[in-house]
Amino acid sequence: MDKPKIYLETTIFNFPFADDAPQYQADVKRLFAEIEAGKFLPFTSEYVIRELRAAPESMREERLRLIQDYKAEVISASGDAERVAKLYTKEGIIPEKYKTDALHIAVATITGLDFIVSLNFRYIVKRKTIIETEIINAREGFKRVFIHTPAEVIDHDEEL
Repeated sequence: MDKPKIYLETTIFNFPFADDAPQYQADVKRLFAEIEAGKFLPFTSEYVIRELRAAPESMREERLRLIQDYKAEVISASGDAERVAKLYTKEGIIPEKYKTDALHIAVATITGLDFIVSLNFRYIVKRKTIIETEIINAREGFKRVFIHTPAEVIDHDEEL
């Protein structure tokens, strides 16, 4: 099997510095160690970079540096991602106010990635989101993209 292609959503770049969430911090650090060991092909997007650039200056550079340090390929913003994200918001899966969360799922979907890795439990790693975006993606002719937390993909075996 080829190396899994994983989309690193914005929260993944925040938790290495989250001393108040030690288990999530540890899981994200293990995920980055597995990326460094070559177990995954990491991707992120312009949408993540935009969110990270909007962070307070004291936090911005160290988070953006992780993208370079772990050689995550940056997927460009696109009209296709905008179109698919609009389907998610129009169907009420993700509120329009949080359309960037819909864009994360859409860009990973249209790019054909294997996993979205996130710690956004409000709108991404959520049963409703997982089921309903999967229905829309199948209807639109896209392959399934799994949405998981870092703990669910670290020590990934080929049986998944």
